Amino acid sequence: MLQSIPLANDEPALAGAPMICAAQKVLAFLAQHDTIGLTKGKAFQRKFVHWAAAEFAWPGWEEEKLFLVNKVLNEYDFPPLEALHFVLLKLKLIRHEKLTCRLTKAGRAMAGSPGDLFNEIAPFYLFQVDHAAWSRLSESRLDNWSLYLNLLHVEAARGVTGGALREALFGLPDPAGAYDRVPGMIWNQVLRPLCWVGLLEDITTSEHAHFEDRRYVTTPLWAKAFEYSPSVAEVSVLAAHRFRRDHPI
Repeated sequence: MLQSIPLANDEPALAGAPMICAAQKVLAFLAQHDTIGLTKGKAFQRKFVHWAAAEFAWPGWEEEKLFLVNKVLNEYDFPPLEALHFVLLKLKLIRHEKLTCRLTKAGRAMAGSPGDLFNEIAPFYLFQVDHAAWSRLSESRLDNWSLYLNLLHVEAARGVTGGALREALFGLPDPAGAYDRVPGMIWNQVLRPLCWVGLLEDITTSEHAHFEDRRYVTTPLWAKAFEYSPSVAEVSVLAAHRFRRDHPI
């Protein structure tokens, strides 16, 4: 089975973790400027959202892509920033004071420590956040993370599609049925969060590929963040069969 390993602050693979790099930039901004302005709804003000879009260069959410469909950016127009704001606040690395956002003592201590940030942020964001609640449509929560990680450790080492994961976990969809929402659920609750913390990479060549056709591989950070036993392949395959039997969708 996979076991997580605490990462050191000088781990080079952390440079490929979008959420950790972005967290460092937000905390560094607050250390330099003291505050970030908030809207009445306690979201980041547009001026900071525009700064973040340019500075983060978040894969798939680059500044030029965001401004193709928006004349101005609100926080909800930039979902990675919205998620990061939520995570930093819940972990008490930042705090709200009236209509400003400020650093906490813990946030200041971690501002230049990417390993410490990963060790704090990744387990919380992956395993404690209800990713189903962030979907625009109602969907069941997929929370068997031990199974997903063990299966991906085997399958995503050489590249795996959302459709292949759907089949491994839930079987093939009914060909006579309506639109299959399951690949989208797997993307929203498992694959995208893992990409955002830097453990998976979406290597799909087409920007318009469907969820079932998108392809993912484990990153160098995956090997640094997990240790595993040689039997993990057998365990993951058997567990996937049991899960598919017991969790029909």
